[in-house]
Amino acid sequence: MKAKMFRALLPLAIVFTMFSCSSDDSAENATENRVVTTYNYNETELRLVTLINNHRQSIGLNTLEVINHISYKSEEHNLYMIDNNVVNHDYFQRRSDNLIQVLGAERVGENIAYNYQMAESAFSAWMHSPAHKANIEGDYTHFGVSVTTDSQTGRKYYTNMFMKR
Repeated sequence: MKAKMFRALLPLAIVFTMFSCSSDDSAENATENRVVTTYNYNETELRLVTLINNHRQSIGLNTLEVINHISYKSEEHNLYMIDNNVVNHDYFQRRSDNLIQVLGAERVGENIAYNYQMAESAFSAWMHSPAHKANIEGDYTHFGVSVTTDSQTGRKYYTNMFMKR
C-alpha cells in the first residue's frame, strides 16, 4: 500500500519541486533594470583602465569614462564563465540590451580574455587581435572592466565592455 501511494505521489512531488523553486534568474533580474553604482576595483582592473585610456590618448582618441554598472555587468559575465568553465561571449546581447536600457547606450562592444596573470598581458593580446583592438580604439565614450580569479584554478577571467552614449 505504501509503495503504491509513494508511486502515485512521486510525480506530483517532482512537478511541485520543479515549479516552486526560484531560479537564479531572480537574483540576476534584481539588477536588470537599475543602475549599479558601486564596484570595488582590484589592481589588475585599475591597471587595464590606465592601459586602455593611455593607448587611446596616445593615438589621439578620447579617454573613456569608467562606469561602475558596466564593470558590474562585466563581473557577472566572468562569474558565468567561471561557473560554467567556458570562455565565450554567451548572453552578450542580454548585457548589451541592459546597457542600452539602463544607461542609454547607442552601441556596445565587448572583449574577453582568459588566463593572463597580468593586465599588460591581456592588453597585449587584445592589441594583437584585430577585432579586440577595434573595440579598444572604437568610437566609444564609456567602459567598464572586470578581472575575476577562479578560486579553484587561480586563473583570471577578463571582461571589458565598451559603450557609446
